[in-house]
Amino acid sequence: QVQFAESGGGSVQPGGTLTLSCAISRIMITFFPWAWYRQAPGKQRELIAEISASGGAKYADSVRGRFTISRDNDKNTVFLQMNSLNTDDTGIYYCNRRPPVPDNWGQGTQVIVAS
Repeated sequence: QVQFAESGGGSVQPGGTLTLSCAISRIMITFFPWAWYRQAPGKQRELIAEISASGGAKYADSVRGRFTISRDNDKNTVFLQMNSLNTDDTGIYYCNRRPPVPDNWGQGTQVIVAS
């Protein structure tokens, strides 16, 4: 089973920046699309950014222009650079395939944006 180890979350003030990492194991990420998902408090998990095998990226409207997804195939890692964070970005962030592998999620990394 594929394993995901998300890291890089924390508490920041509005306008701040964080970079999330997702180390993926038990599969070579090279030929697959990957994505970041976010679960805000009291809400369902949602797709916020995805990256194709060739490196093309797509974003949810809520994060477009502020977040950047990238991948390092040699390190088997997917990243999410988050700029201009606001309180609506608070939540637990997960990575997974796109579409996600059912019932196969990591622990996620928590992001709290508060003044």
